Amino acid sequence: MHDAISAEKAGVAATAIITDRFEATAKAMAEVQGLPDYPFAVIPHPIASNTDTVLREKAEDAVRQCVEIFLQR
Repeated sequence: MHDAISAEKAGVAATAIITDRFEATAKAMAEVQGLPDYPFAVIPHPIASNTDTVLREKAEDAVRQCVEIFLQR
């Protein structure tokens, strides 16, 4: 998350992918770094115990969200 915010501040379009368990923390980090409306992709937690099929679905969802974020800029 920190690297994405640093890239954004440097003028490089960036986003982060997080699980919903860390959404509040990610929002707080973005606000502290001066980007309170920073967009990021949110997928369901957990990741570690997922099957390959579920991981693929979550990855596809994350990609869709990232594309939306980049197209809105």
